[in-house]
Amino acid sequence: EYLSGFGNEFSSEDPRCPGSLPEGQNNPQVCPYGLYAEQLSGSAFTCPRPTNKRSWLYRILPSVRHKPYTAMHCGNLTEKWDEVEPDPNQLRWMPFTIPKSSEKKVDFVTGLHTLCGAGDTKSRNGIGIHMFTCNTSMVDRCFNNSDGDFLIVPQQGEILITTEFGKMMVEPNEICVIQQGMRFSVNVFGETRGYVLEVYGAHFELPDLGPIGANGLANPRDFLTPVAWYEDREVATGYTVINKYQGKLFSSQQVFSPFNVVAWHGNYTPYKYNLDNFMVINCVAFDHADPSIFTVLTAKSSRPGVAMADFVIFPPRWGVADHTFRPPYYHRNCMSEFMGLIKGHYEAKEEGFQPGGGTLHSMMTPHGPDRDCFEKSSTALLKPERVADGTMAFMFESSFSMAVTKWGPSFDLLLLLVLRGGGGGG
Repeated sequence: EYLSGFGNEFSSEDPRCPGSLPEGQNNPQVCPYGLYAEQLSGSAFTCPRPTNKRSWLYRILPSVRHKPYTAMHCGNLTEKWDEVEPDPNQLRWMPFTIPKSSEKKVDFVTGLHTLCGAGDTKSRNGIGIHMFTCNTSMVDRCFNNSDGDFLIVPQQGEILITTEFGKMMVEPNEICVIQQGMRFSVNVFGETRGYVLEVYGAHFELPDLGPIGANGLANPRDFLTPVAWYEDREVATGYTVINKYQGKLFSSQQVFSPFNVVAWHGNYTPYKYNLDNFMVINCVAFDHADPSIFTVLTAKSSRPGVAMADFVIFPPRWGVADHTFRPPYYHRNCMSEFMGLIKGHYEAKEEGFQPGGGTLHSMMTPHGPDRDCFEKSSTALLKPERVADGTMAFMFESSFSMAVTKWGPSFDLLLLLVLRGGGGGG
């Protein structure tokens, strides 16, 4: 079960404990059922009301009941942006390999690999782009990100995410956002792969619509938040809470499940969204609307109109523009563009760009459709036609100039030369 709406003030209680939400106040002297009240703040206390984010959690034991954090191995999760020399060339990765469970058990956290990023978690200004490749569920351990928000894009295999607010099943062609500080655990059902966009210092929100008006793009009511669910479970062998803090991983032990929230209310929650619900806006006369019309979520920077990161999709739609070269135009951009493919074949690069892979078009590096796409589209008979049926490509676009990590070039990385005829659209 889910609650619908983006950024709304919700309240939810596990039906096993009716009346567990306190009436009339957030922090009564004695909570129903002897629960503990705990606030989770996602914004400064003094933020204006439209941007003030917080939720109250009513739990069996408070989160403060834990042993000290100790440093742990970070694997390929990193915030070191200076280990590889800068390279402005167009880059493309083949599908990232998923480890075989018969060879090595890898869960969501150990399967996180940082591909590129920029900025600094300490100053709360930056982003990271990660891949996750895993084959086993998290058992008696959970993860929380003290550095920022995770936007998770499953590409292969569904994932069951247990959070302090409840459970969410997220399938390919859906996304979910786990906001800063929220604890969660990931169950998988076989070989699983996906993408993660992490932002430090801002939360994702719906883009302004401007002249589009009140309706269009991603509608608030299509975002789903889980209903309350709890487990009252002691773990004698220890439950591990993994904390990403200042780009490093730390672990702490406690003797109970952290998913012991019986009831909650607030506007700071995890949520998911089905990309099929996106209402596409497109050109119906001639020329080319900019890809910003496909923005699902944005994380704004301090500069008006400039995003730390935008999540943009290219869903199935009709192409009807007349006297127009319809594929993505050739482009040099003051923003960085990372593209991924969930399924199908992206129209501007039919070969080489495969589901589970990626491309990076760095700032002001030329990119655009390949030669075959250009020649075919330049001579095509223009008539209304379906575009991208069976396909879902997406883009993480950012105002940061992103650096590739040491792990990035270790995979099947192709250097796309201009002589080959472009290297992909954005």
